[in-house]
Amino acid sequence: MANTFKNYFGKSVTANTTIFTAGAGVQATVIGMTIANLTTSPISANVFITASGTDYYMVSQATIAVGGAFVPIGGDQKLVMEATDAIKVSTSGTSDVILSVLEIS
Repeated sequence: MANTFKNYFGKSVTANTTIFTAGAGVQATVIGMTIANLTTSPISANVFITASGTDYYMVSQATIAVGGAFVPIGGDQKLVMEATDAIKVSTSGTSDVILSVLEIS
């Protein structure tokens, strides 16, 4: 089994945006996620996982301050994803997303 660290990015995210989908035959551990507010007002963020066609919210309507960032995954929080699982983000204003993943194939 190969272990590979990778980063995935979402630029100018607003509506439901898929940041990462685990490929066929891949398991992944999400080790970090940061969502940065790029606007001049507070925004809200949703983070959800799609598994077997069903959306599961990790975070719903979390507030991100002006010039701030929200870290829903990192530190003690990790997320295991199976093949074809997807992690998605939506925000009420423009944001950038950075996702760090350990892929196991």
